[in-house]
Amino acid sequence: MPPAPPSIPPEEIIKRFSQKEDQYIVARAGYTYKKTVRLEEFGPDGKPSGQLSLVVEAKPGADGKLYEKTVERPQSTLRYLEMGPEDFQTLARMPAYALTTAQLAKYDLKYLGKELVDEISCYIFQVKPKAVERAHFYFDGIIWVDDAYLEVVKTYGKWVNDLGDTRSATMPFNIFETYRENVDGKYWLPNYMRSDDTLNLKDIHVPVRLVIKWTEYKAASAAPVAAPTPAAAPSKPTP
Repeated sequence: MPPAPPSIPPEEIIKRFSQKEDQYIVARAGYTYKKTVRLEEFGPDGKPSGQLSLVVEAKPGADGKLYEKTVERPQSTLRYLEMGPEDFQTLARMPAYALTTAQLAKYDLKYLGKELVDEISCYIFQVKPKAVERAHFYFDGIIWVDDAYLEVVKTYGKWVNDLGDTRSATMPFNIFETYRENVDGKYWLPNYMRSDDTLNLKDIHVPVRLVIKWTEYKAASAAPVAAPTPAAAPSKPTP
């Protein structure tokens, strides 16, 4: 059976959450943060057999723009996976906010129903690009939208262009699950991303995992203004 229609028309939900996405993509550029990237390999017993963790901090440069710098890179115990500059470039090509108002026309969205995400009641939408091109990556997957405030709180899917799925030369990851957190009672910013896959080598298949965590969000001194806010901001933005 098709899902029961939401109390608000799907077209209005899409319009309103995309307007929020416009605010958040601007606001995120005004926050410093710490990002921890962890790669893991797993043995036949399902337990981790190798790991690499590195810590990156994003801080404003002299020009006011945010720049990421590796501040902690422990010794790697990985045996098969490698992570180089091109892998970071691949990850950077996946926009945190794919469904801004300027991008909506490039996608087809289908309402799928409702579901709880960490006790938040959400509308679920399937997202597919209408067409793909070489220069840009497009999201193909599922999004969860808070049904009270109409904000995207979770995404699950892959990034594609006309060559196929986004993959780096050395890492197999292509399906990403991303959660967001509410920062300063105003903006939903990414805080956790995970991808599980298998590294298929000549004589062995190695289960592998990528986890990225964003923590310590702090407004930079020259943070851009995303939208006017009241003197006493509520714990979450109102629709």
